[in-house]
Amino acid sequence: MKNTKKLYVKTYGCQMNVYDSERMSEALGENGYEKTLNPDEADMILLNTCHIREKAAEKVYSELGRFKDLKTYNPDLKIGVAGCVAQAEGEEIIKRQPLVDLVVGPQSYQNIADLAANAVEGRKQIDIDFPKEDKFSMLRGVRSAQRGPSAFLTVQEGCDKFCAFCVVPYTRGAESSRPVSRILDEAKQLVDSGVREITLLGQNVNAYHGEGSDGKERSLAQLIWELEKIDGLARIRFTTSHPNDMTDDLIEAHGICKKLMPYLHLPVQSGSNRILKRMNRSHDAESYLSLISKIREARPDILISGDFIVGFPEETDEDFNDTISLIKNIEYGQAFSFKYSTRPGTPAAERDQVSEEIKTARLHELQDLIKKQQKSIQDEMIDRKVQVLFERKGRFDNQLVGKSEYLHAVNVTDPTISVGELKQVHITKSNANSLSGSVVN
Repeated sequence: MKNTKKLYVKTYGCQMNVYDSERMSEALGENGYEKTLNPDEADMILLNTCHIREKAAEKVYSELGRFKDLKTYNPDLKIGVAGCVAQAEGEEIIKRQPLVDLVVGPQSYQNIADLAANAVEGRKQIDIDFPKEDKFSMLRGVRSAQRGPSAFLTVQEGCDKFCAFCVVPYTRGAESSRPVSRILDEAKQLVDSGVREITLLGQNVNAYHGEGSDGKERSLAQLIWELEKIDGLARIRFTTSHPNDMTDDLIEAHGICKKLMPYLHLPVQSGSNRILKRMNRSHDAESYLSLISKIREARPDILISGDFIVGFPEETDEDFNDTISLIKNIEYGQAFSFKYSTRPGTPAAERDQVSEEIKTARLHELQDLIKKQQKSIQDEMIDRKVQVLFERKGRFDNQLVGKSEYLHAVNVTDPTISVGELKQVHITKSNANSLSGSVVN
């Protein structure tokens, strides 16, 4: 019998990092590690980092400093840094924070168990290579329903778009897609363990071009149709998409595939054609608006979500007003918005920067508009019936929280329902960031 050790994992950033943390935990589980929520009792601490936000590396070093006393108390404690900061910083992490035992990039985490095993007697382990072999096929450990009835499944990694503000091509590498058969096998494992909804992940997920059983490439739409055949899988979602890769067959799938949910996250970043060109986004506001119209024609009730960057270098008031006009035109059900922050090594970092005061003012104006749109769309759900997949217990007795097909959080108080059930719910109330209702019998 293997000696059980405790593993504490802290995950930063996107859903793909959540997926990566699960896979690393599963691989380490094969080597006797059991997850804990308490770092004080851990035999290994793993920080899975993100490099998208401002001062990401400094935040990691600050977090590592908090573990100094734990390392003093338990010299055998292993501390690892994984993810995009690990890829960007590499050996510098160990130089600046010697208590770190291993550093592993997002393309090498299939080696996490071996790195942990070899990180003994002061032997530091660093693996930030971009290996030729498929890391997913090398991972040990069977997928488990660690996140309840909903789960993430990475199908594509990397990006070839090279947006002027983004470090992803440098930390995750070029676009690559997993073979269809391996995705289907993993999806079936998840469904067998209780998962009913799968979200397909990729830095540019709709650029998916994985190999099919006949050796020919398959599109994301074709992959979705294969997943649709899996018994027990009730829902399919995907994120994050690029407008340039929103193909006709994918739009058609939104219109006719019953398991593909009516929710689409399609970042535009700006409504100004001048700024979009400076961002190297390869699309303009008019083509984006036309694309949204085409998608809504295929699926009229679809909820659109987006991403926005305010205060991009050289952004003028006119540029920002173009973004506000686009938002008013689209009417987003959800959106994520951020002030631009420089990323060393990216083209935008060398340009004239907008002042912090202007960035803050623009962000507040944009977010106020988005909140009004989001609340308006939520209010329109009152007295409608939606399908809710219940994912967790709520704050109150007999309350469960789930997601509608439109990704709205829905609260229901009913002692007869359980986590994992998919129920029709009559919406009776629109809250600040959620809906409430009762199960339809």
